[in-house]
Amino acid sequence: MEKSSKGLIEYEKLLEAFAITKKYLKQQIDLGFDQIYLSKKSELENNFSDLVEQKLKKLYQRIKNCNKCSLHKTRTNFVFGQGSGKSKVLFVGEAPGREEDLRGEPFVGHAGKLLDKILKAIDFKREEVYIANVLKCRPPGNRDPQPVEIKECEPHLLQQIEILKPKIICALGRIAAQALLKTKAPLNQLRGKFHDYHGIKLIVTYHPAALLRYPQYKKGCWEDMKMLKREHDEIIQ
Repeated sequence: MEKSSKGLIEYEKLLEAFAITKKYLKQQIDLGFDQIYLSKKSELENNFSDLVEQKLKKLYQRIKNCNKCSLHKTRTNFVFGQGSGKSKVLFVGEAPGREEDLRGEPFVGHAGKLLDKILKAIDFKREEVYIANVLKCRPPGNRDPQPVEIKECEPHLLQQIEILKPKIICALGRIAAQALLKTKAPLNQLRGKFHDYHGIKLIVTYHPAALLRYPQYKKGCWEDMKMLKREHDEIIQ
């Protein structure tokens, strides 16, 4: 990615931090304080998380009735995404399945239970990360997303990424990886390394549903998750 684009991302982060600081200072003035006490790091992080979650809620309200593609005709629920505004890691699957469509939450079926175990293995909890899909509506019969559906729905995911500003994105499965990286390369060529996604580190691994069908892939997934965890731990130091 070009340096100018990276500089723009950093500038936007500074603006976000400035907005939080400005809001805090105004609150102190409104309360009549003539001295300002700086918040602890945890308090600033909580303020930032609250702001992120407010933006996500506004985005959800704006797009929850989306009818840009035909999938809105057969959906039960619009599956927006779920997780923490503090998260440094975003997991992205391809589309909701039957259970997700019924409950309106991502990764809650058998594949979701396996994802929870994968997260636990690297000392993450579901509520500490953010989980979403490229598509927000279930394709009939859990078929693969069609190119036109990805084209119409991907902007919703891009807005989530812009709000969350994750440090790492983990693409779960071939379809999510190819959609994000704009490539037709097979999964085995995309795994095992970090890609640059608009200045964000992106790693590719198997979709949990594939691991349920082909347990022999679990070893490779474990290697991917260890890479992700090492990178995460270095970033938050």
